[in-house]
Amino acid sequence: MNYHVPVLLNESISGLSIKPTGTYIDLTFGGGGHTKNILKLLEKKGKLFSFDTDTDSFKINSINGNNNFEFINSNFKYFDLHLKQRGIKKVDGIFADLGVSSHQIDVLSRGFSYKGKAELDMRMNSNNKKNAQTILNDYDESDLDKIFFNYGDFKNSRLIAKNIVEYRKKKKIKYNSDLIEILNNLFDKNVNFKFLSRLFQSIRIEVNDEINALKEMLLKSKDFLKIKGRLVIISYHSIEDRIVKNFINKSNFDSTFKTDFYGNKQIFFKSINKKPLVPSEEEIKINPRSRSAKLRIGELI
Repeated sequence: MNYHVPVLLNESISGLSIKPTGTYIDLTFGGGGHTKNILKLLEKKGKLFSFDTDTDSFKINSINGNNNFEFINSNFKYFDLHLKQRGIKKVDGIFADLGVSSHQIDVLSRGFSYKGKAELDMRMNSNNKKNAQTILNDYDESDLDKIFFNYGDFKNSRLIAKNIVEYRKKKKIKYNSDLIEILNNLFDKNVNFKFLSRLFQSIRIEVNDEINALKEMLLKSKDFLKIKGRLVIISYHSIEDRIVKNFINKSNFDSTFKTDFYGNKQIFFKSINKKPLVPSEEEIKINPRSRSAKLRIGELI
């Protein structure tokens, strides 16, 4: 089984518009698929830095013999600090695939999946103290409500939060099966995989502080890209895609333009693709987990 099948691979590499002697960042190394294909297009003077918080990713998919490549075990929101330490002030392209790797989902001990029976975890970085159990057992009802509403788009988020709080009074929520039991009892039927995917997604986002990390990374990207440098981002749910879309199109995280002190619009990027690129039917058949992917490309102006 592959660690992770790279999504929209050709479209991502094309979107970066790679210069053979340029400097690039892959902020989400994962299975190394995008990294390896960027490296193929770089000459000796080219540079590539790849980031990942998951130490498993590089152990399993290590890349040897490339003097112009470096793997950095860190959350991508800190990429600026690592580049400064290495004397890098500007880069030609930044890439990020915001999805969870197939390896993380399929290995039950990582606690990402609603399939089988496994302890809930969902940490990208296993050294972090907060995991899915922390959220489900320690967060108060109003905080759980906000997580399910904001990150899962659940209109009945308050009801779900209330039932989780009631359940944990009698028994600690430890396994994915505990959470599924709560939901099945609440709706008096077995909930479908789409519902479970959204709920587990919302918990995972909170565990890894994904939305704040994404916003922080995007803000830093405009300062580290050269003029005409490319920002290429793959997202998998509407919350992330909306943030990326607004940042590229409006230089802001909401739908209004960012303005300066005098009220003038601030425009950082030119959108290369007005509509997001999505996987072909053929790619979805080969890799069903790619079905919700959306790729957006911005060029710094």
